[in-house]
Amino acid sequence: MQIRDFRIHSIAISDPPLRSAFGLHAPLALRTVIELESADGVIGIAETHGGDGPAQALESLRTRVIGQDATRLFVSLSDLRGKGEYRMALAALEVASLDLVGKTVGLPVHALLGGKVRDKVPFSAYAFYKHAWGESKYDEALTPEGLVTQVQELITDYGFGSVKLKAGVLEPDAEIDTIKLLRQTLGPEIPLRIDPNCVWSVKTSVRAGKALRNELSDGGYLEDPAQGIQGMAAVRAGLLAEGIQTPLASNMAVTSFATLAEAHHQDACQVVLGDHHYWGGLRAVSELGRVCETLGMGLSMHSNSHLGVSLMAMVHVAAATYHLTYACDTHYPWQSADDEIITEGRIPIINGNILVPELPGLGITLNYDQLEKLKDRYKNSPYRVRDDVAEMRKHVAPNWERHHW
Repeated sequence: MQIRDFRIHSIAISDPPLRSAFGLHAPLALRTVIELESADGVIGIAETHGGDGPAQALESLRTRVIGQDATRLFVSLSDLRGKGEYRMALAALEVASLDLVGKTVGLPVHALLGGKVRDKVPFSAYAFYKHAWGESKYDEALTPEGLVTQVQELITDYGFGSVKLKAGVLEPDAEIDTIKLLRQTLGPEIPLRIDPNCVWSVKTSVRAGKALRNELSDGGYLEDPAQGIQGMAAVRAGLLAEGIQTPLASNMAVTSFATLAEAHHQDACQVVLGDHHYWGGLRAVSELGRVCETLGMGLSMHSNSHLGVSLMAMVHVAAATYHLTYACDTHYPWQSADDEIITEGRIPIINGNILVPELPGLGITLNYDQLEKLKDRYKNSPYRVRDDVAEMRKHVAPNWERHHW
C-alpha cells in the first residue's frame, strides 16, 4: 500500500453568524481536505481545520509521506507526536491512511480500531446565540426565548436527545435563564449542558452551578466555566462545598494526557471532550476512552465547523470506543447541505443518532465537482485564518473585547 500521491485541498464552506465567548463566526469557515493515493489507485481521505497554517503543516510532511507504506505511515511520523504544531496534521494523515487501508482490505475503519461496540452514535443539539443575517434556516436567537425556539427546531429536524448551549455571550444571568427556560420547555428527560468557554470567574461559575444544580443534573454538565485547571479545580471545590455534584467537562483545560493527569489529580474535570483533530488521531481518542474509564471519568466528543468527512471519522472512532458516556457534539446541522463534499450526500442524523457504516474505510468518497467549487471559493475569499474577534468588531461592536464575567 505504498503512497504514490499526497493531495492537499484548502476549501471554504458557508457558516452562519454564530456567537461564542471568542466573538462571531465569519460567513466562511475554512477546512482542509487531504487525499492519499496508493500505487494501486486506492484513495484515502480526511478533513481537518483550514487556512494557511494547517495546509502548510501538512505540506511540510510531503517528503515523509510519499513513498511510505500506508500501514506504517503513522508509525513513521511518531517522532512528531509530541510537537503541537503537527498534531492536527498527524491526525488527518492517520485518518486518511486508515481510510486507504480499510478500502484496500475491505474493512471499515472501526474494524481497524478494534471493532465497533455500538451500531449508532448519539449526538447532541448544539445551540448558539446567533444573529439574523447569513445563510441559515434558523432565525435570530439573542434571547432565552429565541434560543429555546432554535433548540425546539433542532430537535424537530434531527431528533436530538440532549442539548448543549454555547455560552459566554450574554450576561451570565441571561444564560442561566436560558438553561432554566430550556428545562421548563423540554422537560426533565433531555440532558442539558452549558459551555461558557472559560470566561466566567470562579465566583460566577459557582453561582451559576448553584443556580443550575437541578437543570444540569441527570446527564448534563458544566463545561470549561473558569480558566485553566486551577480555575476548574476551584469551581469544583466551591460546588462540592454546597453539596452540588454537577460534573465539570473540558476541552480547553484538558487537551493532552499530561493535562488529563493533572486535572484528575486536582479533581478539576470529570468529563473529557475528546477530539481526534486535537488529540492526534483516532487511536489517541480510543486510548483516551480507556484512560477515562480507568480513572472513572466521563467521555464525550468535541466538534467544530465541519463537513461529512470529519463527521464520519468521529462516527467510526465513537463506534469503536466502549467508554463513550455522553452524546457527541457536532456543528453539522449548522453547515449547508449545498457544501457537502461526499458523493453519498448529507449524512442523516435520525433520532439524534448516526448509523455506523459497514462499507470499507470511512464508507464515503469525495465529490470532486463539489470539492472544486469550495476550492474556488477559498481562493476567491479574503480569509486565510479564523478570526472571530475581527468579525465581531466588523459587524457588531467596533471595540469589542473578549469579556470575563
